[in-house]
Amino acid sequence: MASSVAVFRTLRVSASFASQVVSRKVPAAAVVLSSNFKLTEKRSMSTNTEKSLDLSGIFPPVITPFDDQENIKYDQMGNNMKRFSEIPFRGFVVLGSNGESVYLSKEEKVETVKKMREMAPKDKIILAGSGCESTRDTIEMSTLMAEVGADAVLVITPCFYKGGMTADALFQHFTKVADASPVPVVLYNVSKFTGVDITAETAIRLSAHPNIIGLKESSGDVAKIGSVVHKTKGNNFQVLAGSASFLLPAYAVGAVGGVCALANVLGNECCDLHKLYHTGKYDEARSLQHRLIAPNAAVTSKFGVPGLKQSMEWFGLYGGPVRSPLLPLTKQQIEDARSAFTGNGFL
Repeated sequence: MASSVAVFRTLRVSASFASQVVSRKVPAAAVVLSSNFKLTEKRSMSTNTEKSLDLSGIFPPVITPFDDQENIKYDQMGNNMKRFSEIPFRGFVVLGSNGESVYLSKEEKVETVKKMREMAPKDKIILAGSGCESTRDTIEMSTLMAEVGADAVLVITPCFYKGGMTADALFQHFTKVADASPVPVVLYNVSKFTGVDITAETAIRLSAHPNIIGLKESSGDVAKIGSVVHKTKGNNFQVLAGSASFLLPAYAVGAVGGVCALANVLGNECCDLHKLYHTGKYDEARSLQHRLIAPNAAVTSKFGVPGLKQSMEWFGLYGGPVRSPLLPLTKQQIEDARSAFTGNGFL
């Protein structure tokens, strides 16, 4: 069933996908993709054979480091990357929720992804947040992310007009973005921030698109993750857990990896959990998962980005200030956050 392939730079893409790009009248530049792909076969609901980026593993959603004037400190980003390069991450999410992406200008977003691609090891995937409120702007941002080296884009749901974000509206939005995006698209569902949910049914429908390769599911709904994995088997659609708090149960129902804020702080431990599960050491994996729950809450649901940045400082990484209007942690919050790590043997 293998299709003949056309070569765009060093990435091989199946001829069937190339023909779809042509039929959609996407500019030729849109098919020039990154060379950092590990390829696996993708079969859509039709009989066409496509290719997909393998997302299996742990991705830290990296913070954006600021100085005291809230300017981006790219030198500290580089210092953090030196440490991260020693950890067996699959790649890095740039411009995610933990990167304070909603507070960055368009120019800052593009430059941040460009710098990350230059700093990160070449075998690591750069998954760049490109979601905007309008479909048109999301397509533009996805193209810009690809031009500066992103291997795939992470597209969050539009959310300002929540009442209008029906299943059909979301399906149309993500389909148009995937049609035009020069690189693969990963859906990003984080309803606690957006108030908009990508339902299992919508994700399943979208999984048939040859350029939509996965879903980052941050709800913690393990049954939903399992349902999506089960019903998208024929599409080689990949689901990533959106938090370290439910990483092990997500693996049990078929998730391939995780985008975990805690991996910025306990990167080796998150990767250890991934390895323990996949080598059948389930008791050890369960014990480690239990120990990660409280620290994970400290850097996510309890104290958010300020908690994450503070926690990074305890482990020799640069967290730095948050950008206004976010506030740093109070003295009591710092003590509470630290106790989540000390109480579980990490400090």
